[in-house]
This record gives sequence, C-alpha cells and structure tokens, in this order.
Amino acid sequence: MKKKYLIVVADYYKDIAEGLIKSALKVIPKKNIIKIIKVPGAFEIPVTISKNLKKYDGFLALGCVIKGQTPHFDFISQASTDAIMKLSIDSKKPIGNGIITCLNMAQARARRKKGAEAADAVISVLSQK
Repeated sequence: MKKKYLIVVADYYKDIAEGLIKSALKVIPKKNIIKIIKVPGAFEIPVTISKNLKKYDGFLALGCVIKGQTPHFDFISQASTDAIMKLSIDSKKPIGNGIITCLNMAQARARRKKGAEAADAVISVLSQK
C-alpha cells in the first residue's frame, strides 16, 4: 500500500541537509508519496510535523546541530528530541529522528548519510502489523 511521508529538514547547514535528504530518499520506496518541507533550524522541525500530523503516515526529522561556545547546542538538541518523541507517541505515528548532533563540521560531513537510518526506522514501524 502506498504510504505518505513528510520529510522536514532544517537547512541551516545546506550541504549537510542535502546529504541527509539524498540518503533518506534512497531508502524510501519510489511508489510512495514524499513531500519535503525546509525549515530554518532544528527547533522548527517539531511544530512543522505537528501541523501536518493528519496528512501523512510517517515523518522524517532531518537536520544538524553543531556545538558552539554556549549551551545553546544542548538546549536545542534536547528540546527537539523531546518534542519529536512526544509527537510520535501521542500521534502513534513514526518520526525518524535524523537530526545529527556534532561537535564540528567534519563530524557533520561524515554523518550526512544518517538520513537513511531515520528512513529505515520509519519504514520498519510502518510495516508492523
């Protein structure tokens, strides 16, 4: 059966975001409906998913947060993760968390293919009976 996927991607780091999207799209079977919405940062991902919960079967949250000199990294990473988990549990719909958290750009570049893992997780949950 054809499924509807929404990929919400924070494109603050555009090259990382594109890598995450490309890796996710390689995993999701082509017969499905896929929409991509870009948002400025990871913090905007949960609210965008929340606004679209009734329209899609599964979701991917993709983005990158790189640690800087302040605790902002910790707050954004934790808040995004907590919100995504709560949305998934409350809606009973899978949300693959592909928001990578890195200490530097080199780590981020090395993890650009993590979108595929988030997609695999959503596909797995959607295929449960």
